[in-house]
Amino acid sequence: MTITRRTILVTGAAAAAATVFPLPHIARAALPLKQPALPFAEADLAPVISAKTVGLHYGKHHKAYFDKLNTLAAGSRYADMDLIEIVKAAAKSKGADDVKIFNNAAQAWNHVAYWDQFVPGGSNRPTGNLAASIDETFGGYDGFTKRAVDVSDTVFGTGWVWLTRDDDNKLALIGYEDGNNPVAVGRPAYLGIDIWEHAYYLDYENRKAEHIRAVLDRLINWKVVEERINA
Repeated sequence: MTITRRTILVTGAAAAAATVFPLPHIARAALPLKQPALPFAEADLAPVISAKTVGLHYGKHHKAYFDKLNTLAAGSRYADMDLIEIVKAAAKSKGADDVKIFNNAAQAWNHVAYWDQFVPGGSNRPTGNLAASIDETFGGYDGFTKRAVDVSDTVFGTGWVWLTRDDDNKLALIGYEDGNNPVAVGRPAYLGIDIWEHAYYLDYENRKAEHIRAVLDRLINWKVVEERINA
């Protein structure tokens, strides 16, 4: 399953009551919204993600989403909202300006969740109830990583793969095009894999699957994922 902007507009209202976990480092404040600092040094994720990639990804791409969002939202109905409120409100709107605001707000939020889920060296594998849920849903951790790669191939062009919940409230890996994300349709976003080319191309060229496996095997802080699930 791949989620597009049209899917969000169709399903957003129906799922609006679902609980969405709060992200650290994002305060409830009016504009300008500030890009949080990385929770590690740029070189700390190497060799899985190089310092050069982190520098460009965080310092150029992620920063640009915050900068553009602050410009677009100034003086609008979004000006007094926090980031997650902007994402959810803009997702329900069809105006051209709303679409631009949604795209930048969603990507700003996506990347905060992305950086916060990493820890140098990772914690290798989930444990306890989360490990049991992954085993039950995906047939083990190898099945989980394979499913992540397979779902990434359903996303045409740029996008994300998110560990979230499906319509039956079961754990699921779902592909989202462009900056779309689970929170826009009221679903939780437990773990996100960025499959825009700027996330991996300098290090892996066209070997997207290798990048996904390396990230899942060596960088994920599964304690953070568990905290998001339990929030």
